[in-house]
Amino acid sequence: MKLKKILSIAATGIVSLSLLAGCGGDNNANNGSSEDAGAKPVTLRLAHNQPEDHPVHASLMELSKLTDENSDGSVKVEIFPNGQLGQERDVIELVKSGTLDMTKVSASALEAFDSNYGIFSLPYIFQSKEHYYEVMDNSEAVQEIFQGTKDDGFIAIGWYDAGQRSIYTVDKKVTSPDDMSGLKIRVQESPTSISMIEAMGGAPTPMSYGEVYTSLQQGVIDGAENNETALTNSKHGEVAKAYTYTEHQYVPDVLIVSTAMWEKLSDDQRNAIQEAAKASSESHKDAWKKAIEKSVNASKEMGVTFYTIDKQAFIDAASPLHEAYKQQSEQNAAFFDDFQSFLK
Repeated sequence: MKLKKILSIAATGIVSLSLLAGCGGDNNANNGSSEDAGAKPVTLRLAHNQPEDHPVHASLMELSKLTDENSDGSVKVEIFPNGQLGQERDVIELVKSGTLDMTKVSASALEAFDSNYGIFSLPYIFQSKEHYYEVMDNSEAVQEIFQGTKDDGFIAIGWYDAGQRSIYTVDKKVTSPDDMSGLKIRVQESPTSISMIEAMGGAPTPMSYGEVYTSLQQGVIDGAENNETALTNSKHGEVAKAYTYTEHQYVPDVLIVSTAMWEKLSDDQRNAIQEAAKASSESHKDAWKKAIEKSVNASKEMGVTFYTIDKQAFIDAASPLHEAYKQQSEQNAAFFDDFQSFLK
């Protein structure tokens, strides 16, 4: 284990040095004032951990294209998919340090860096997809959370739909928390997600997304929780054959940028990126819907069975987490109430 940790640290160091070396080119435009940045082309590096056939990669490519157009070529965004520059925790650290310019990560991964992001992982905080969209697009609390980490090295400037998250296992349908008893379920490295699986009756097993396939295959875990695209794009459907629609979370993917980089851009350049992020987020909703339909059909051909259940037992089991969250602070209670105010 020590050797593995040493190798991991060494690999992260190599990535950091490579990125620093890369910043010696176009990113030198960032070294001047905001005024100077507006006069020179800037290339920003954006990393994420999804494969190139994933809908979020296509949306980030659209972000890159629109940023180029909106900025009249003064800002380029170079995309690094497939976890090339590290898993989510790694790339968040790189963005915080200013070594990497941007990344797309799950809101759950950001909870380890700012506890306010924990609200996005609360089970059943969103009652439906429509409620989810209303909050993410219009909530002042969301924007407060997004901007609240400025002094910690990053801010969020946009979000992408990552769908609902449900339980899938190697072979077991789960209709109630009783069925979850003893099941080792992979979760993201989020304290809230860990507590959620415990409340739902399972044994949470935090691990990076890239380890899930082999862990399912080798019996290290019994299942995981994610949206339907995980079954096809990451081939989890080859080893997990039972997908139960618990729909316990709608956790957004969040686009974060380095504060150091952001403050070196001109106002026009920042606006160009933000407009591109908003437009690509909106078009992503339709792309996501189509991707889910495609994944479900392909998963059925792989032998995956989809189960729709009465979720009330899971909702009841998870509800104490809402009360615990609100009691932690007045701010938490205000955030929670803001989210619920968008229910129709």
